[in-house]
Amino acid sequence: MSVSLDAERLQLAFGSRPDILQGIDRAADSPGRVALFNEIASHVIDRLQESGGPAQKRRKVDNGSGANGVALASSERNAADEPVLLEIKEISVSVPQRKKFELCFTANHLYARVPGTTTPIPAITYPWKDIEYAFYLPVPEKTQVQHNYVLFPRGANLPSRGDTPSREPLVFTVPATAPKEGTISGREAGSAAAVSDTYRSLFHWAIHSRLDAVGNPVRILSADPNKFHSVIRQSHRPKEKAVHVGGYRGNKDGYLFFLETGILWGFKKPLIFIPLDRIFAISYTSILQVTFNIVVEVFTGEDGEATEEFEFGMLDQQDYGGIDGYIKDNRLQDRSMAEQRKAKLQLAENRGPKQGADGEEGGSGAAPEAGGQTELERAQAEAEQQLQDDEDEDEEDYDPGSEGGSEGSGDSSEDEDDDDDDDDDNDDDGDGEDGEGEEEGEEEDDAEQEEATGETAPQTGAVPVRSGWAALGGS
Repeated sequence: MSVSLDAERLQLAFGSRPDILQGIDRAADSPGRVALFNEIASHVIDRLQESGGPAQKRRKVDNGSGANGVALASSERNAADEPVLLEIKEISVSVPQRKKFELCFTANHLYARVPGTTTPIPAITYPWKDIEYAFYLPVPEKTQVQHNYVLFPRGANLPSRGDTPSREPLVFTVPATAPKEGTISGREAGSAAAVSDTYRSLFHWAIHSRLDAVGNPVRILSADPNKFHSVIRQSHRPKEKAVHVGGYRGNKDGYLFFLETGILWGFKKPLIFIPLDRIFAISYTSILQVTFNIVVEVFTGEDGEATEEFEFGMLDQQDYGGIDGYIKDNRLQDRSMAEQRKAKLQLAENRGPKQGADGEEGGSGAAPEAGGQTELERAQAEAEQQLQDDEDEDEEDYDPGSEGGSEGSGDSSEDEDDDDDDDDDNDDDGDGEDGEGEEEGEEEDDAEQEEATGETAPQTGAVPVRSGWAALGGS
């Protein structure tokens, strides 16, 4: 008789650590190891029972997680005690744990369990009253149509920087087909059969019914291509408008969904949903020829003062028009010219008078004043103007006679007329003092000439690159 892992006892012992469970599955490659893991699980369960309950539950309460921690500890016990009203098998869950589970609906909870067991998985147990946001969104870049259900428990939609969230959202995937025969059971299976033409109709009915029963007004929100869609054609489903924009958050790729109530980033951990009423400002940054970034500044404190920035990068320039339209339609503040991002540009503008009258005209912001430019084009023009101003300043500061006076490099940069006069002195190798005096005299002559004529600076300063940029912006 072959020995197999005791999935139920392992889940009881390590349910809060899916990484350990996955490691056990990978390492259980012999009967001896399988038996050892089962014994370890039994030992852990015995110790937990002796100490009065799972350490994960006690930690969340003792750490002062408040109502959420207490709710989680009691939630797991209550969910197991409640009768299962509806059970749907073979559902692919991707967050918090990637695996096929059975989803169970009770009067007060939604939870997942390992096939063939009756114990709720602690990390995938959600009280219906705690569900704050619910979404039904297409899975991008799939040949076959699939959708993700995303359920955020209260307080899990905005992960704090550097903190591990106490709760994670639930994400599971369903195809566009009808449920397989024999995958639906429970007391309400008969009622569910009437709405089981597709997985969508089944889950929408089941989730809304349970939310309504506990008085939770949350509704499942879907993406509307009439309000936002990408202009980039999908190669796998060319006739269907994409309602997402591909991008990166840090080094992780993902997708942005610009929805009626906010912006969602998925579908890799950590998922983020930013409600419109929490957005303080949206800015465009890192503007390149093909891509750009957006920074969403979000209110994080109850007092409305504390904010945190979420940056999403490598967005395709083709989608700028749709994103900018979304920002304007929802009356979100465009902070591309916010004070902290204007500092360098303002510094460059303050250098303008040094260029003289012509330089002032070229550096007074001709690019942003050009009519008909979009916010992104103005921000890009200003970034280019800043780079050009820095180059102009470097050229102005460069003095051929002041560099390397002791190294003799200044002689090579003098005018041709001066070279002829210096032939005799250069032939005299031993006369170092005379050479130094001559260099000082030349520098004084140059300074006097600049003061008398005022023409040298415009000739050495980047002519007209500034004027050229202004002319380009004006056209």
